[in-house]
Amino acid sequence: MFDAHLHIIDPRFPVIENDGYLPPAFTATDYLARVSALGVTGGAVVSGSFQGFDQSYLLDALRVLGPGFVGVTQLPASVTDDEILRLDEAGVRAIRFNVRRGGSASIGDLGALARRVHDVAGWHAELYVDARDLPELAATIDRLPAVSIDHLGLTGEGLPHLLKLAERGVRVKATGFGRVDFDIPSALRAVAAANPSALMFGTDLPSTRAPRPFADEDITLVVDALGPELAAAALSGNAAAFYRIEP
Repeated sequence: MFDAHLHIIDPRFPVIENDGYLPPAFTATDYLARVSALGVTGGAVVSGSFQGFDQSYLLDALRVLGPGFVGVTQLPASVTDDEILRLDEAGVRAIRFNVRRGGSASIGDLGALARRVHDVAGWHAELYVDARDLPELAATIDRLPAVSIDHLGLTGEGLPHLLKLAERGVRVKATGFGRVDFDIPSALRAVAAANPSALMFGTDLPSTRAPRPFADEDITLVVDALGPELAAAALSGNAAAFYRIEP
């Protein structure tokens, strides 16, 4: 399994209170222990709102987690090309725009900054956004070279907008099952029908602020909903290709 969405919270590095919330520690060592029985071969360490533009925790986590793991970071619009290339060399492969909780560059920077990191280093953009808001961003997203949406878009009301983007090549993270307000198996099948390459499963560990945290049974849910071939793509193949993981 390639874990397409996980967070590392290491108190040795800066953590910023966000909306009155400070996450508990969940180090790279904690993560490896938690997934030791799940067959994880790699994953994407995603910067959270509470980490702002700090890169020190991410670079340390990638060193500890080792080959197969990549980073998804948050950067200000003022970032230099040299810094983007430095992070790429360390294993960062995407930039995140946290529309829902902040901590990232603003949505006004999405178009220009997402295109620049792709031009400089081949990175894609990841959006943490309620899918109900996607129509306002659709024109911008359509002009971007590569995009993914976190947590199945969060809301059933926004699912039709998410499916339209999936049909056009936008990837969808099958993550945060405890955060959504709809039937997950039905949504997984709908996204896979719109684009078999779209779904990328992740644990979302340690499930910060989620009403229900990740459970091992969420993996079984994916297999049962999609069947063996589509589940294998969602659990590993799609994300490994999107994050450009060497075979």
